[in-house]
Amino acid sequence: MKKKIHEGLINPLSEYYTGGYPKQVQKAPGVQEETTPVPDCGEETYVGNNRLKGRKALITGGDSGIGRAVAIAFAREGADIVVNYLPSEQKDADSLAELLEKEGHKVYLVPGDLSEEKFSRELVKTAVDKMGGLDIMALVAGKQVAQKSIQDITTEQLVNTFATNVFSLFWIAQAALPHMPAGSTIVTTTSIQAYQPSPTLVDYAATKGAIMDFTRALAKQVAEKGIRANSVAPGPIWTALQVSGGQPQEKLPEFGQDTPLKRAGQPVELAGVYVYLASNESSYVTAEVYGVTGGNHTM
Repeated sequence: MKKKIHEGLINPLSEYYTGGYPKQVQKAPGVQEETTPVPDCGEETYVGNNRLKGRKALITGGDSGIGRAVAIAFAREGADIVVNYLPSEQKDADSLAELLEKEGHKVYLVPGDLSEEKFSRELVKTAVDKMGGLDIMALVAGKQVAQKSIQDITTEQLVNTFATNVFSLFWIAQAALPHMPAGSTIVTTTSIQAYQPSPTLVDYAATKGAIMDFTRALAKQVAEKGIRANSVAPGPIWTALQVSGGQPQEKLPEFGQDTPLKRAGQPVELAGVYVYLASNESSYVTAEVYGVTGGNHTM
């Protein structure tokens, strides 16, 4: 970390990692601690203030990257959390649980594949049973595979990307809403790709546009129940996703450096937005999309 400008201030140009990223390949979905440099999810820096005290949250994709940062923040803000991830990500999930349980937080790990309808629906029941209720959903998990040509996107990739990123939101929401009382919150994860799609991410960008409209429509439907739904739109954020097929190898060395802030973001830099949207502080906010993009705005 760089020296602060004044007490309590940081320089967004230099506070987090600003260098290039070495070319590296991992098998999807990637392992956080094997990523160079290791993404900063707030393990050592995020400080909670009981903003979610007593809440019960389900977080998908919570083992690494943005989801891990959300899990750390929610737990330290006082929420009990159920964390979903793919079975191959058990190593990251175990390290997260070890970190938070040592601090006295309640963390429940539920591995499984969100592209499977049966599991997505059962995940909600498991979360309700383990926590005794459900009033926050942070739906972060996503599949992203870069392809230089649309001709290279197989039907299998297309179906899996839409099932993971979009269909699972429908299945989870359908199963969860009967359990969610007034005051509950849903936070989905769209992307700057919904606004400024990259040519190598045709299928992924399409899902992120769908997530944005899904969230806005759902928010209007559930408003009369006192439930709010919003979305977060990350820009280039350094996670294991980028090195496990999410970016072409040739783009890694300068990943994120074309933003006005001249660097990629770190997962911890999104945590506060998810906390705000999950908390009572955003009681008059619904059907909105919050961009965290380093200056490549979403409107």
